[in-house]
Amino acid sequence: MADIIAKRMTGEIEGDYVLFLIGFRINKFWKFGSWSKVFLAMPKMLKELSMNKELGLLHYRLHLGFPGSMVVQYWRSFEHLHAYAMARDKEHLPAWKAFNTAIGSNGDVGIWHETFLLTPGKSESVYVNMPRFGLGLAGEVFEAKGERANAERRLRR
Repeated sequence: MADIIAKRMTGEIEGDYVLFLIGFRINKFWKFGSWSKVFLAMPKMLKELSMNKELGLLHYRLHLGFPGSMVVQYWRSFEHLHAYAMARDKEHLPAWKAFNTAIGSNGDVGIWHETFLLTPGKSESVYVNMPRFGLGLAGEVFEAKGERANAERRLRR
């Protein structure tokens, strides 16, 4: 279990970065063959990205739920994210093509993503009595005091 930091902390990433949310939604539960393939594709991608830091993924957190699940991802840059998405020799592009061939727009499974390009001073975080988390795992953590004491000050940094 991760060590609890019994202080007010904040997470920061040096320079620009990308927050990428990606998920899927089971629309027809009885179509196990459709949604299970989509569900099982993501762990392969996350493993590949975790083992190859040069691809640009800084950190991810999986949120499982029903009828859908989501992965929160922090990327070094949009260029890294886009290069991975388009790489013919990586897990994503073949999985995307397989989805479009097998499911496409038939309504069985929904997939979605949202991309946020962030620059210093445009995001902030605070964690109290937490292990390193989110932005603090993707980047570094600092005690939330002085110029990092509150959201307004953190955003002005």
